Amino acid sequence: MNEVPLMPVRRLQNYAYCPRLCYLQWVEGIFEGNADTAEGELAHRAIDRPTRLPADFGLPEGTSIRSLTLSSTALGLIGVVDCLIPEGDGYVVVDCKKGSARRDAAGNLLPKEADALQVAAYAMLVREAGERVVGARIWYATDRRHVPVELHDAIYAQVLAVRDAALRDAQSGRCPPPLIDDPRCLFCSAYPVCLPNESAWWSGLISAPPKDLRPPRPEADEGVVVLVQEPRARVGFREGQIVVEVAQEPAAQHPIEQVSSIHLYGPVQISAQAMHACLERGIPVAWFAPSGRFLGISQGLPVGGVDARRGQYRLFEDPDFRLHMVRAIVRAKIHNQRVLLQRNGREVDKACRQLAEMRDACDDARDIETLRGLEGAAAAAYFASFAAMLRDQDFDFTKRERRPPRDPVNAVLSLGYAMLAKELTGICIAVGLDPLFGFFHSPRYGRPALALDMMEEFRPLLVDSVAISLFNRGELAAEDFIRSAQGTFLNDAARKTFWKAWFRRLDTPCTHPEFGYQMSYRRMLEVQVRQVWRLCRGEARRYFPFTTR
Repeated sequence: MNEVPLMPVRRLQNYAYCPRLCYLQWVEGIFEGNADTAEGELAHRAIDRPTRLPADFGLPEGTSIRSLTLSSTALGLIGVVDCLIPEGDGYVVVDCKKGSARRDAAGNLLPKEADALQVAAYAMLVREAGERVVGARIWYATDRRHVPVELHDAIYAQVLAVRDAALRDAQSGRCPPPLIDDPRCLFCSAYPVCLPNESAWWSGLISAPPKDLRPPRPEADEGVVVLVQEPRARVGFREGQIVVEVAQEPAAQHPIEQVSSIHLYGPVQISAQAMHACLERGIPVAWFAPSGRFLGISQGLPVGGVDARRGQYRLFEDPDFRLHMVRAIVRAKIHNQRVLLQRNGREVDKACRQLAEMRDACDDARDIETLRGLEGAAAAAYFASFAAMLRDQDFDFTKRERRPPRDPVNAVLSLGYAMLAKELTGICIAVGLDPLFGFFHSPRYGRPALALDMMEEFRPLLVDSVAISLFNRGELAAEDFIRSAQGTFLNDAARKTFWKAWFRRLDTPCTHPEFGYQMSYRRMLEVQVRQVWRLCRGEARRYFPFTTR
């Protein structure tokens, strides 16, 4: 059984609203902000400044108390009471909410059930602290009205019943099932993590994939990616800003709230203050060799994921599950390679027929080695026809060479695969999976095997597509590459050109093959990793890879 600390009263309210929301936020520690939570923080701004109390911690007689933290081991609860207002010989417990109250048939304002339970739990904590409670009410900011809450034995008993149910779920280690077609999900900040309707399909709770869903996240919530490659550059943090200096001269600065990630190429320095600020805010700092090879990532501790990691290690030892995962991954990769050839190639009918045969042969493969052989044969056929997708004949490409890349096309592909590995490694860490334990790629020191697994279905659609676009549009020329005995690499200017094309591709909308909604490729990467996260937690029956038409 998992050790469970005192239950925050806010999570009790979450459980009354949705048990799955409570589990994600309390047990897994996953919190996603949205416009509603931001408005809630704004509504709480005035009462979030706690009242100063005397040294003996006594409640000053006749004085309102704001933001009072109380806990009780007897009740198993801890919470922050928004406001205690003296009235007669006791106190009125007041809780502040961003939204509006319920209305009965006559139009009278009534408290929402989950909100009423929350304020009743606060009243129980105040009584446990030895103070008399003479009333309770909720301030709904939208209505600008106080709505009274009746305190009686029945509501206190309901608080304890909800607490016990939440504790049982938390100790079980299994996340409650999602709500299905429930309007509450539309306003929930955890929607992009919970994915209620998608999860219902992945877990088998519904018989067909739902359609007409909204994408898991808005498309315009990306921050700034700070890319630094000057050898004399230094990244620092001052007055809330990520500051980039070159030769001690300011080169760029960004408010840290707007920064989504930092990429450092070669001998770029970063201060301890900047690293601390990034770790505290969950901003990944990715490190690359001067050639563009991905070296690693610095990121704060994942907010949750213990259950998922334990499941990941169990599934790694399950040969049937690994076979299923590898079959899905290899089949999707070959399918997407064939689609890219059909879209961009000339005289590639034979290669497309071969790829279709190898794709379909994956369904009959009974071991991972057979699938590895199909993947290798498909890659050989695909890259043998890769030049047919290139319009600029100045760039000769005959085969895939990566250690080191010997020509400009291979150089761009290697840089792109490094960038994709970085993206997926960061997502795996962020959701709480171990990037080193994959199902197709064997674990090896220093290799993010799970990220490499997740890359396979996206390699043709992201990296290969970007490379073809850069050469066919004439955005890269022969002078953009450095050729040496150690290989061929992009120069600084060419890397900037690549990054523009890369981020442009990540932000390109694509259609989910099962649910039909559109989202950016960047978001699709996260949705696919979240699906594996659910598999590892026992919330999905199989893996559905991303494919395009």
